[in-house]
Amino acid sequence: MSRIIGVLNYKGGTGKTTTVVNLAVGLALRGARVLCVDLDAQSGLATYFGIKYRYSLVDLLLDRADLQTCITPVRDKLDLIPCDNSLIQAESALWRMRDENMAYRVMVDKMKLLDGYDYVIIDHSPSLSLLSMSSLLYVRELIVPVAMNYMALIGTRQVIETLKTVSQVPDHHLRLSLIVPTFFFERYRKDREVMETLQRHFSGKVADPIRANVKLAEAPSYQMSIYEYAARSSGAIDYARLVERVVSNGASSKVS
Repeated sequence: MSRIIGVLNYKGGTGKTTTVVNLAVGLALRGARVLCVDLDAQSGLATYFGIKYRYSLVDLLLDRADLQTCITPVRDKLDLIPCDNSLIQAESALWRMRDENMAYRVMVDKMKLLDGYDYVIIDHSPSLSLLSMSSLLYVRELIVPVAMNYMALIGTRQVIETLKTVSQVPDHHLRLSLIVPTFFFERYRKDREVMETLQRHFSGKVADPIRANVKLAEAPSYQMSIYEYAARSSGAIDYARLVERVVSNGASSKVS
């Protein structure tokens, strides 16, 4: 069974898409079959991977193409369902549905035939919408990237409140998997204080921080993951450590 992981923070600029890309590529490099799903109208994942595509998530949601047709290979063992600014069409279609429950379950229904992946990783939009709520009914684990500033903490608090709401849905189990501190400067007292706050409120759920690193900022312009662009950088080391944490979290959940 696939592990279905959503990456979400309601504050932009937290390294969300960077985390999706480098987590996905890192898992694929370990031999896992990975599917990324872009739920952000800015088309960040397709741009990051440097791919062209014919069909997107919008075509799937609007019944213009089937699931397999919308999947585009991007790396060895790594595929993508891309998205773009036509996502507003799908959002409008959901609002026009007479059956509210059907609208909320559209992602579950569209993805139910998916098979053959060890991980499905969803890059959520930083805004709360009907489609993002629908996606959270499909997701089983949440990873929340948190930049070292107050507004990112506010966005994290909003994610936790949303998680509580979604967790009340019968027969759906969504858990907070990890808080991932990003853009971390150890020498800054502010950053250390944010880390302490996260560890105090999310004991056992806070991953090792992703240190601020110029190579991480440069890699997207070359359409490369950090492992492809600068394999010896601190960014590559930090994201490799996150991959190990995600893998071990899956192993521990199976044991428990």
